[in-house]
Amino acid sequence: MKKLAVVIVNVGLAVGLVSGCAKTPATATVASAPTPEGRVTATPVEHRIDTVAARPSQSMGSTPSQGATSQGATPGRFAPGGFVADANVKDIYLDFDRYDVRAVDAKILDANAEHLKAHPTLLVIVEGHADERGTNEYNTALGERRAKAAMTYLASRGVQASRMSLVSYGEERPACAAHTDSCWAKNRRAHFLVKPQ
Repeated sequence: MKKLAVVIVNVGLAVGLVSGCAKTPATATVASAPTPEGRVTATPVEHRIDTVAARPSQSMGSTPSQGATSQGATPGRFAPGGFVADANVKDIYLDFDRYDVRAVDAKILDANAEHLKAHPTLLVIVEGHADERGTNEYNTALGERRAKAAMTYLASRGVQASRMSLVSYGEERPACAAHTDSCWAKNRRAHFLVKPQ
């Protein structure tokens, strides 16, 4: 009986590991033109996105929580302090359980890219966020994919990858606290913070 219980526990652990969120490789993707359905697909490219401890401004009371993940280009340049929201670099919103950039959001990212290219001294942190549905781990991984998709799209439009970093907060920093579809839609986002180099 004990052997059977051990086997069941081991099988349960294996199933849990397989069904959990797989880590995505640290490679970037390039966004394509929108499909007829209005989606932008992503194609892997060869360069790596190196992991750093990217943190938004402490003055805004925002340091990554224990569940947050972060990636970016160069440590030190993205150290805490000085990153703020910029009205010229707008957030994008994503569909439930998705991280692909919609056609309407591609236009926002195009405008963001033009602003960032016109201001080459700005560094950018892309924050990935999710709504409250799903586990903390799943939402942190999903937030990371959302931030990567936005960052990759900006890179494909000419914003240097070395100027950008990302962090995922998953569900931990909601923009809206109500438990409704319209509120959850506001929480599924990629948020941008900038600071001069």
